[in-house]
Amino acid sequence: MGKRYIRPMKQSSSRWVVLAGIVLAALCTFFAHGVQAQPGEDPRRVITTVNNQTYVGIIVSDDGREVLIETEVLGKIYILKSDIRSIQPLERSQDVQNGEFVGAGAFTTRYAFTTNALPVRKGENYALLQLYGPEVHFALTDRLNLGIMSTWIGSPMVLAAKYSMPTSDPMLNFSVGGLVGTSGYLNNFEGSGGLYFGNATYGDRNHNVTLALGYAHLSPGLSTEVLVPSGTYLSTSGYFDPYNPEFNGMEESQRNTARGPLFSIAAVTKVGPKASLIFDSMFGSFRSNNRYNEATTTELVAPYYDPMTGIWFPGQYRHDVRLVDGDTKPVFMFFLMPGFRVERTEKKAFQFNLAGVSFQSEGERYSFPFPMCTWFYSF
Repeated sequence: MGKRYIRPMKQSSSRWVVLAGIVLAALCTFFAHGVQAQPGEDPRRVITTVNNQTYVGIIVSDDGREVLIETEVLGKIYILKSDIRSIQPLERSQDVQNGEFVGAGAFTTRYAFTTNALPVRKGENYALLQLYGPEVHFALTDRLNLGIMSTWIGSPMVLAAKYSMPTSDPMLNFSVGGLVGTSGYLNNFEGSGGLYFGNATYGDRNHNVTLALGYAHLSPGLSTEVLVPSGTYLSTSGYFDPYNPEFNGMEESQRNTARGPLFSIAAVTKVGPKASLIFDSMFGSFRSNNRYNEATTTELVAPYYDPMTGIWFPGQYRHDVRLVDGDTKPVFMFFLMPGFRVERTEKKAFQFNLAGVSFQSEGERYSFPFPMCTWFYSF
């Protein structure tokens, strides 16, 4: 038999073989996971069980009875299909820290009292229960959400609205919104108020800071005061008193309204898969309208004693009275609300804020604690 020789493969041919192998491996990988992920999507899935345990991983196989997933922390694990409540795509890489799912739902748009500029996306409706009352917020679109806030006795009642405006930079968002409310059956629906604000938020849903500016007005209702019209009045008393019948004081009802600007800075940072640190604050300066009488008193006739009759004759005084429309001195107030939030499940969370309230009026400062406990529920 003659010798058989193997012809050496040309270098260019070997390159094509290597390239073909890489393409084949890529196609195998694509078809292996093509059912679970579309091109450009994160192949990982968020799997939530009926007992609220959450896993993040790539679905390796699904035989209809159980699912095999590959996780970063636990490796490959099997989960019975009957134990799975939901399988959802992972939309944002920041939703996973150290291989564990941390979530980014509707709760991430709220601090304590204030909100950030991130939208409550459609389908992420949520409710919260506070010690003083409940709230419910609905996402009408991915940018517009409406809410209702009240107390446990159903009064007062407040309507909330927020419209989010994203920018080309996903880390920067803006929003505008407002709160308008009535005292309800308390004070016969005579009380009303409103708060209008604009927010700027920098960061993602797990780590962000928000600056907000707003303007608020609040009227507790009609108040009745005794005033007299501007003019000159004569009396036998040496001081001006609108309740004295000599001045013909009349009752006047007016709506006293406190109003002024507000400023807020708030932040949140994720410190674990289920825990976040929260900081909220609010600073404001308020004045209220004030009508009052300003009087200048002049003595016309001094009192004297008539020895013939034994009678004391009172003196007579002139009071030049002016009815003044003005504002009260400003009242400064601020809230500081540090706290923490624990997400028990993807749809439930608990938050505690140890808030402190301080305000200054007429040179006097008053401070007191205002602890807040909040239970969040997504639906």
